[in-house]
Amino acid sequence: MSEFAWEARGRMGELRKGTMEAENEAAVHQRLRAQQLSPTKVSKKLSLNFQLGTGVDAKDLVKFIRQFATMIDAGLPLVQCLEILANQEQNKFFQATLRDIKSTVEQGSTFSDALRRHPKIFDELFTNLVQAGEIGGILDSILNRLAVYIEKRVKLARQVRGALTYPSAVIVIMVIVMTVLLTWVIPAFESMFAEFGAKDALPWLTKMVIATSKGFVTMLPLIIVITIAVVVASIMFYRTRQGKRAVHRVILKLPIIGNVLQKIAVARFSRTLGTLLGSGVPILDALEIVAKTAGNLVIEEGLLYAKQRISEGKNLADPLKEVNVFPGMVVQMVAVGEQTGALDTMLSKIADFYEDEVDVAVASLTSLLEPILMVIIGAMVGVVLVSMYLPIFELAGKIKAE
Repeated sequence: MSEFAWEARGRMGELRKGTMEAENEAAVHQRLRAQQLSPTKVSKKLSLNFQLGTGVDAKDLVKFIRQFATMIDAGLPLVQCLEILANQEQNKFFQATLRDIKSTVEQGSTFSDALRRHPKIFDELFTNLVQAGEIGGILDSILNRLAVYIEKRVKLARQVRGALTYPSAVIVIMVIVMTVLLTWVIPAFESMFAEFGAKDALPWLTKMVIATSKGFVTMLPLIIVITIAVVVASIMFYRTRQGKRAVHRVILKLPIIGNVLQKIAVARFSRTLGTLLGSGVPILDALEIVAKTAGNLVIEEGLLYAKQRISEGKNLADPLKEVNVFPGMVVQMVAVGEQTGALDTMLSKIADFYEDEVDVAVASLTSLLEPILMVIIGAMVGVVLVSMYLPIFELAGKIKAE
């Protein structure tokens, strides 16, 4: 959609101006007439701003949801709520989106259908929950539930970054340090040893490090080409369904970090499914949505398999056990939730438990990886430094003996 600037006359002849997001000028004219305005000028706005991502972060979204829920609970009309929130919104992109949603609702669309016009901001889970709230007449409580869900989801995403950022950063720093040592530092020491005439009498460790440095410098163009080729091939492989499945399966099996990522996946699945079921979304539709938002193809296929088995008359616990992705405790608690008729409550308890487990696991992972990575980096740098200073110590010893 594009943004259009418009001018129109009201019923009393007053001139009004504004902007509107629409597919074309005809859509703008139609919406203005629906608002009992007579358009006099409509032009497409030229924008030089590049929009990265959705333009709306989780903080903006949660604030909108909570304020909107409060207004709905107070009995304000839907259109008036959207008008108030759009006027006070400081994010221009989100403000234009809210005005478009308001305009669409004024033309007779439901609130959930208006939200579906902006899938980059309001995903399928969001719009389905809103639709369930509209049908059940509990939109305010559904919105509050959505706000809690988004806050929990943001927390999980932050924990994923926390689990991966530190080791990734340390590894990158290690590669940079070793590249500098092998490319510039060691050749400088080699030139110095040659000037002293001690090149042939170097210790075996020094010779080995110098040979490694020479090989690295000589093969550096080939190493760069191979690295680029491997990265490109990996990306192409990952874009295939088989490649993505293989990578996601390996991720869940990784030592140390795989356990953390599995707990994060279980927490996300439980929280999302529990929120959907608690809001009145049918279980088959809920599993379809949860599968799309799983973030892991192995888990996604497992949930779609569970959906198929449920459509055949099975319960949820058995197919979850068959896919062999979810821990046994999760499967047992799901079975108990189904038997007691409180599956949504049980899933929320599972999510709470695993979110706490993720907190502990991320902290333990960081405390475990930090000394291991530091020892590896220290050992590699230490070997290089010792190998370079050994000849210097030997030369100093000979000079002192003479």
